[in-house]
Order: sequence, then C-alpha cells, then structure tokens
Amino acid sequence: MACDEPAALSGTFTRQNSSSTGSLDFEPDADYRFVESLEERYKCAYCHLVLRNPHQTGCGHRFCQQCILALRELNAVPTCPVDKETIKMHEVFKDNCCKREVLNLQVFCKNFPDCNSKVILGRYQEHLLQCLFESMQCTNDGCQDQILRKDLKEHLSQHCKFREERCQYCNMYVLLINIKNHEKNDCPDYPVPCRQNCAQIILKKEIEKHHAVCPEAEVDCPYKQYGCHVKVKRGKLAEHENSALREHMLQILDKNSRLEEQISDLYKSLECKEIKIQQLADAIKKCEKEFRQYTQLFGNNSNLMVSSQALASHLDKSARLESQVKQLIQMANQQQSKLDLRPLFDTIENVKQKIALMETYDQRLVVLEDQSSKHDLQINIHKAQLNKNEERFKLLEGTCYNGKLIWKITDYKMKKKEAVEGRVLSIVSQPFYTSRCGYRLCARAYLNGDGSGKGTHISLYFVVMRGEFDSLLLWPFKQKVTLMLLDQSGKKNHIVEVFRADPNSSSFKRPDGEMNIASGCPRFVPHAVLENTKNTYIRDDTLFLKVVVDLTDLEEL
Repeated sequence: MACDEPAALSGTFTRQNSSSTGSLDFEPDADYRFVESLEERYKCAYCHLVLRNPHQTGCGHRFCQQCILALRELNAVPTCPVDKETIKMHEVFKDNCCKREVLNLQVFCKNFPDCNSKVILGRYQEHLLQCLFESMQCTNDGCQDQILRKDLKEHLSQHCKFREERCQYCNMYVLLINIKNHEKNDCPDYPVPCRQNCAQIILKKEIEKHHAVCPEAEVDCPYKQYGCHVKVKRGKLAEHENSALREHMLQILDKNSRLEEQISDLYKSLECKEIKIQQLADAIKKCEKEFRQYTQLFGNNSNLMVSSQALASHLDKSARLESQVKQLIQMANQQQSKLDLRPLFDTIENVKQKIALMETYDQRLVVLEDQSSKHDLQINIHKAQLNKNEERFKLLEGTCYNGKLIWKITDYKMKKKEAVEGRVLSIVSQPFYTSRCGYRLCARAYLNGDGSGKGTHISLYFVVMRGEFDSLLLWPFKQKVTLMLLDQSGKKNHIVEVFRADPNSSSFKRPDGEMNIASGCPRFVPHAVLENTKNTYIRDDTLFLKVVVDLTDLEEL
C-alpha cells in the first residue's frame, strides 16, 4: 500500500452554468401557474419561490443561487433558516439534478385561458416569444400601440397610422400619417415625367428646374478643365469622382506643371521688359540732361530756331518713351493678372481634403478590424468554456451508482509523456457511487508510476471522496476493493489486484476535505507488460481500468 497527498481545494463553491441546461432558463420573479401543485422540495428555503439555479448546502437544504449569496452577504457566518445550522460555503454545491427537474415542471401560459398551452418551465420564455396571445408593441417606428401577436399582421397592413402607403401621384412610399402633407407640399398636382430616364414625377412648370438636379441627367466631370472628358449621370457623379480620384490628381498635377512652366516664362519676359523700361528711363534722363545743356548753351538770343527744333525733337522722343513705358506697365499688369492661381489652389485643397477623408476611413477600418479581432477572441473563450461544460456534463451523465467504475483512458502516449516530463503527474477518474445515496469514490492513476513504481510501473489508487450522504453512512469504509486492467482481446486476461479497506487507516475514515489520501498499488502493472505489442491491454492508444467495490453486507439507505 502507498498513499498520495489530497489535492488542495477552494473554500467556496464555484458558480457556473451546467451545459446540460445552458439553453433553458426562466424569469425568477414571474407569477407562474404550475399544472400540478409545486412540491416543497422545489421551493427555495429562503425566498419560498420556485428554485432558480438551485444549490444544496451541507445540511441538505436547497436555495436559489442568489439567495445563498444573499445569506453570505447578510451575515459573516451564514446560517440555514430551516435548521439554524452554520452554512459552510465549501460544502455548497450546484444541484444540477434538481435544476433539471425544476426546468421540466409544466406550467400554464400566462395568457390562459386564451392560450391553453402547457409548457415546461425551462421553455416558458421561448413560448412567450411565439404565443399568439402575447401582447407586443407595433414594430413600426413611432407607433406605441400594444396588440396581440396574432393581430399584428392585420394591424400593420390596415390599422397602423405609421404604416407606409404609396402616393397616388408619384408612387413614392410615405408614412400614412404624413401622406396628406406630402400630397399638399411635395407631390405634383400635374404629373409630368422627366425627359431623362428618371422615374420622378414633377410639375411641368418645374421641369427645367428639375433637370438641374435630376440624378439621371448626364453632366460633365467637374475635372473637365484639367483633362477629364467623361460624361456621367449626376446620381453617379460622386462614385465617378471616388473611382477616378488617382487619374484626376495626375491630371491636376500635369496641368499644375504646365502652369508652372508658363509662370516661369512670364517671369523671364517680365524681367526682360523691366530691363527695357530701365533703359528707356535712362534715355529720358539723358535727354533731359541734353536739353538743359542746350538751354544753357544757346540761351534766349542765338540759334533760337535750331534750339526750338532740337527741343521739339527731344519732346517728341520723350513722349514716345513715356507712351512705351505706359504700354509696358499695362502689359506687366495684364501678365500678373494671368498669374492668379487661386482656382488651382482651391482645387488642390479639395483634393487634399478628399485624401484626408480616405485616410480617416482607413483609420476607422483599422479600428474596426481590431474590434473584430477582440470579438473573435471573446467568441473563442466562450467556445472553450462551452466545450469544458459539455465535458463536465458528459462526466456527470456517465456516473455509475452500482459500485463499479469503467475508466477509459485515451491518448495514453501523450498523457504518459506529460507524466514523465513532470507536467501532469497523476490523473483522476470521474466519481462513482456504491448506490444513489452511497459512498462517493474515484480512482487515481500515475502513468509514470509513484513511489516504488516510479518510472517502471503504472500506479493505481482507490480514493474515498466526500459525498452528500456521508452523515448517514457507516464509517470507516470497510469494503473489499478490486482493481483491474482490462484485456481488450476478448480473452479476459485481465490484470487484477484485490485488497480490503483497513478500518484503522485514515484513507477510509469519513473525509474532512474533498477527498481522503489515496490507497492502492504503486506497482500495479509494469510498463513492459502494458506496452508489449503481444499483449492487448492498449488499443488505439486507449486502455481501460476497472474498479469494483464489494457491496456485500452494505446496507442500502
């Protein structure tokens, strides 16, 4: 015989849903009419209503999950209101058996007698979502009317003020409550079809005004001045602008380059003209200087005729130069006015805004992708929890109550490797019972051995666990126990070890914790025998262990 230490357990019960009833539930505060009178065992010992998510205490009384939590919050040391026993939270467990029974109780529909359906409590809410006599709000926006589900279709089609009706003039769907206002203000009294391929009906006197906004009229692309000569329907103009945004930008950049070249040529021309103006100004100054010299030279008394002719010649020359200067200044002003690039700058700014908007969409897309990844992660977490609950339900469904356990161990090679590497030293079977109200037991296996069998044998132990009915059973546990490795060839060459529980061993006294120290065979079967290909103890990487408790002289409760 050899022993191992019991696993450490939490001091409080775990609140989690059972996968067997994950889709069944009911509202706790509703006034249910049960087909048969509600038995006391289905009522909460605290709120005296039908049990919702029942939990059972060590003293054997059942409470709603919320009620047991409320008792714990009200008192530091909660007591049972029935027998005043102290409630030990580590003894509280979720009573799934009772939960299934409660959820399968039959109740009348709340709309009885109009609805004479009888449904199980767990499907009550589902029934109300389909019950033809359930009152519900009209589904049309703005309507607050409450009608029976069976009358909803007729209400939506005939009576609801917020239903949509087709306008007799323009065939548009308008809320019934607004139809008169539509006919008075929006709908034409003289229907004329648009000359374009447009279904809208308009007044004849408004036809030209309509063409200016008609979505079916073909219009030039706003970037025509930059080289886009596409004609498109007005209603699809925005779509064209978005799809051809790159082409439009290239056209604008090309025209911008050509304008820059023209501007450069104009600047060069202006520089030349400024040089010419400066030369003319210098010539004028030279003429004025010569004129003053002539005036001083000739005076008022000699060669008056010659000086008058020279003066007239200089004045004519000065007038011509002045005229040319004015023309050059006027040309320079005209050239400068041609350099007004404000329309071009406005267009470029619009393109920049569209690019910024597209970048904003990209950022929003990144945020949405991040949120989607988080949602996928949450879904995967929920799926993992559902799978875990499903496995737990299968475990509970497979529980035996006849003192026999058939333990199927799959993936033997992987689990043994984990044991060799020290990651998972031992594995524990599902619980089994000697009877419905009998001893709660299980088996524990060390695939790489324990104690004297470590590294060479499989060690197999028998474990007495704490059960719901321990206070009614005889202690210590004294029954004979048989441990078996089953031969899968059909020849029944099983490996068998038998021992009788030692009443003086702490392994067989009434458990104080979740389970006692295990007892059994540290050298149950050698690896060499188990894994020998000539033997048939392992098939498809699976082996079967069997534990049998001798029920002789065991009193049935």
